[in-house]
Order: sequence, then structure tokens, then C-alpha cells
Amino acid sequence: MECNFGLFGPQVVTGLILGFLYALIALGYTMVYGVLKLINFAHDVIFATGGIAVFYAFGMWFGITEPVSGVELLLVVGLSLLIGGIASSLSAAVLERFAYRPLRRRNAARLSYLITAIGASFFMTYMYQQNFLLGPGRRPFPNYMSRQSAVFEDLLGTRVTDIMFLLVITSIVCLIVLDRIINQTRTGRSIRALSEDITAAQLMGVNVDRVIVTTFVIGGFFAGIAGVLYGLRTGSVEFNMGFFPGLKAFTAAVLGGIGNIRGAVLGAVMLGLIESVSSVCIGSEWRNVVAFSVLVLVLVFRPTGLLGERMGG
Repeated sequence: MECNFGLFGPQVVTGLILGFLYALIALGYTMVYGVLKLINFAHDVIFATGGIAVFYAFGMWFGITEPVSGVELLLVVGLSLLIGGIASSLSAAVLERFAYRPLRRRNAARLSYLITAIGASFFMTYMYQQNFLLGPGRRPFPNYMSRQSAVFEDLLGTRVTDIMFLLVITSIVCLIVLDRIINQTRTGRSIRALSEDITAAQLMGVNVDRVIVTTFVIGGFFAGIAGVLYGLRTGSVEFNMGFFPGLKAFTAAVLGGIGNIRGAVLGAVMLGLIESVSSVCIGSEWRNVVAFSVLVLVLVFRPTGLLGERMGG
């Protein structure tokens, strides 16, 4: 096994970009777990919903198939992120209302939540395949951003395109906004109260149903934005596009300490770097093996993750 250290710099950049993408998805896992102690295994489809919604909105309804520039580009990018975020947050709200809330109200066993989450994930995935004309193959994502122009021509040996730069900046802004929401707003205080003790929060007058669905909506919104950015980065969407990114984001949440927002971000960046840099020595075909090996090792040796469970900052 030989290591090609000439690729180290480019893989670090790639790993950071991947890490920020995983972080946006991981937020949904860690927020829902922090409040409900529930792993929402349907979150991967919530992520995919954002990319699929923009595929239809721009590719089929608006007919935007060529790169745009200037003010028009800003408007199109902003609108696409908004559409993706809203579509995913709505699907997350529906999932909470009709799948999880009935279980919670009758104090169902934890296994029931797990089975429901997996069933909902399969239902939504194959609904996209059958009812939304995606079929089993890939479909081209709306090409409204140029893949040729770059912000940095040589950053550690990597050409950082406009799409890569957008992914990083958008992720950072979203993470800052979420940190402010959780730590400096009434909604955030309610979410943190539920994460500490849901019964005590209810006795103090917190509307538990509203706070829980708000948690799903916030996590879904950021996952939808990630779905749009993922579609831009890969140039395509497909009905099961959320499977591997969702599993890796879950791995990132566990690595950082599921239930801890900043831990999820740390875990995501670390996982992105581990996944990318490992390919310098063992090849890119082993990336998924490396990523999921991290999950197994964390669950065996440190199941609480790096930072443990804590919803606030």
C-alpha cells in the first residue's frame, strides 16, 4: 500500500467541503435525538426531498437549464435554497405529525419508533421513484451555476469552484443561525428545556407538541438546503440519493455526540476529513468502508461520542 502524499492537500479541501455538507444533515439527527431520544432514520429522505423539489421546480416547471449570472444568479440560488428548505421542512412536519406523534401519545415502545422510522423512509423513497417519475436512474440537476468558474484556482492544489464555495459559505451561515436560534431565542430555550426533561418542561407550560414539530421543521429545513447543495455538487438527483449521505451524517452525529449540536458539526468535519484523507493511502473505493468503520469504532469504544449529549452551546 503506497500513499500518494501529493493528493493530501486536495483531499483536505475535499474533506472539509464534505464535512460541512454532512454537518447540515447531521443537525436534524442530533436535534431530534436531543428532544425525543429518537433516531429519525427517515431523515435521509427529508434531505433528498430538498434536492428533488428543486429538480422539479427549476428543471421541469421554471425551465432553468443553463447557467445564469449576476443578480439573477443570486435570486435563483436563494430561491432554490428556500424551496428545498421549505419542501424538506414540510415533509419533516408531516412525518412528525402522522408517524411519530401518535406513537408518542400512547407511550409506544422505542422499538415502535425505530420500525416506524425505517418504514417511513422506505415509503417516501419508493414513492419518489414511482409517483414522481424519477425512476431507478439519475436525473440531471438544474444547471443554473457554472461548473467552470472558480473562486480559488489553486487552494492546496485544489480548484475551488463557485459551487464548492457556495456549499461552505451556506453551511457556515446556517450553522451560525442555528446556534443563535438554540441559544438566544425563546424557541431555542424551549427546545433545550425539552432536551433536559420533557416532563418538567411540560409542567412549566411549554407546548411540547409545538416545540417537537418545530425541532423537526428546523432540522428538515437545513437538511433540505443540504439536499440542494448536494444536487449542485454532484449535478444529479435520484430517488434514493439520501441513503449514503444520510448514513454518513448519522455517523458524524454519533462521532461528535448525538444530541450535541456543536458535537455534530465537529464530528461531521472530522468524518469528512477522515473519509477523504484516507483515500490518499488506500484509494477512494474504500471511502465508505472507512466512514462506517468510524461508526462501529465509536459505538464500541465511546458510544457517547466526543462531546457527549448536550443540546445547547
